[in-house]
Amino acid sequence: MRVLVVTAVAAERDAVCAAAGPCDGATLPGGHELRRAAGLPVALDVLAAGVGPAAAAAGTATALTAAALVGQPYGLVVSAGIGGGFSPGAPVGSVVVADAIVAADLGAETPDGFVPVTELGFGTVVHRPDPALVRAVAAAAGAVAGTVVTVSTVTGSAARAAELAERHPGVLAEAMEGFGVAEAAAAHGVPVLEIRTVSNAVGPRDRAAWRIGDALAALTGAFQTLPGALTATPGPAPEPPPRSPSLTRGDPTSLRRTP
Repeated sequence: MRVLVVTAVAAERDAVCAAAGPCDGATLPGGHELRRAAGLPVALDVLAAGVGPAAAAAGTATALTAAALVGQPYGLVVSAGIGGGFSPGAPVGSVVVADAIVAADLGAETPDGFVPVTELGFGTVVHRPDPALVRAVAAAAGAVAGTVVTVSTVTGSAARAAELAERHPGVLAEAMEGFGVAEAAAAHGVPVLEIRTVSNAVGPRDRAAWRIGDALAALTGAFQTLPGALTATPGPAPEPPPRSPSLTRGDPTSLRRTP
């Protein structure tokens, strides 16, 4: 299986690569740099796509398209990185595997409160990874499974944290990219996971209490266990898009057309 791992920033990408040792580099269309980890039983391509759901979706779609065009589609996409944890379910240093990837602020404010875009009659606000795969990955990593919300503005107050927890029962973590990655994966018919390690508590911003180094180390540890979980548990069959026979096979970053 070939797995695309999408992070926001280089430090998260490097933490994933550290699970496999040195990673080779390749350049995608548009200048995105892809790191390839060859030291694991499952091939991991790791992309730092940028912060926020839009950058995450664009980077993921670019990588998926480049791979599909040369007949080497990915079998799984993983949104990964550090994030905030909701107490008490996800303390600092813990690992969370999403059983629901939710766009927390995609909708409209009304006099009666927030209304998700689905209640306005269009779109979607949730992607649900394969439950068996979630259970296997969480068990291997010593993680907890639950909702991970995607936000465009990081929570900075106790009131906002309480609002999110009330609106999304069972929420464990907050990040900024998972829903964008999941949207791109769904458009390509590829299964998705989200793995987050907790660097801080969701709520008032207290940078002195953040444990980014510990969370990055936990991210490396989680990805050391991921290949075993994937090889031991059959995932849902991927549905790659049709590929054009006029494209050169080989390096998935190449988009050269044959004469």
